[in-house]
This record gives sequence, C-alpha cells and structure tokens, in this order.
Amino acid sequence: MSIRISPDEARPSVSIEIPLDKPLEDYDLLQLEQPTPRDVDGVLVSQGFRDLVDDARGVLMDLLAHPPQPHNVHEHDHLDFTHADERQLELVQLTGAICPGDDNVYRPGLWIVLRDPHAQPNAPLPHATQDCVAAITEAFKSRMGL
Repeated sequence: MSIRISPDEARPSVSIEIPLDKPLEDYDLLQLEQPTPRDVDGVLVSQGFRDLVDDARGVLMDLLAHPPQPHNVHEHDHLDFTHADERQLELVQLTGAICPGDDNVYRPGLWIVLRDPHAQPNAPLPHATQDCVAAITEAFKSRMGL
C-alpha cells in the first residue's frame, strides 16, 4: 500500500492517507491486516493507536514548523522568507483511517489534512506547496518509522 496525497481542487488544502504497512511493536500494533472495516475500528480505538496518533502529532507539528527542503528545489531557486515567522501550512485534522488494501483486507492508517492559511480561499495549493507537502510526508514517514 502506498501513501495517497490528494490536493483539493478548489481549496488550499491537501489530505494525506498513510496506511500502516508493517507492525509497530512500540505501539503494540502487531496484527494490522483485518478482514473487514469493522475489525479495523478495534485497532483505531486501542491505546497503542492513540499513542501513535499523539506521537504523530508531535512529529508533524515539528515538521510543519521546520519543513524539510523539497527534493526538486535547486540551489538557484528563489525562496520566499517574507513570512518566515508564520507557518506555511497548518494542521487541520489528524485522525485514524480505515485503509482498503488491494487484496480485500483493510488496515489502520493515519488521515492528515493540511491547509495553507495564506493562500487564496478558493484556489488549489500551488505546486511549490504541494512539493513541500510531499517532502513533509516523506520526512514524517521516516521519523515515525512507518
């Protein structure tokens, strides 16, 4: 299963779905593949999953405050630091998700919604911001060990 990053077409926000692909022993999340969405509900309300969400919030807030450099930014590209004291993206939602798999199984995952508070209200995220979201997502996945 792969991470799905879905920018909204008419709003400056993006949703990110991160299925849990491997067991996370630190969170006592060992049996991730479930036969029905209802079975995933039991995982989403477990103490281990709640601890995962709490830790994920801390890591994500740090990455939003100090975003990594997107992979496709070159040294000669002009970066705009006029709003350096303001966060470029804000966390709107971080919850558990039921992620359907390719093989008729379901897994728990994380559902994240980010928004650019400085963008036009009825416009999609600029491509540069989408690149930033992709870099944040990769760094998040790595730091969380997902």
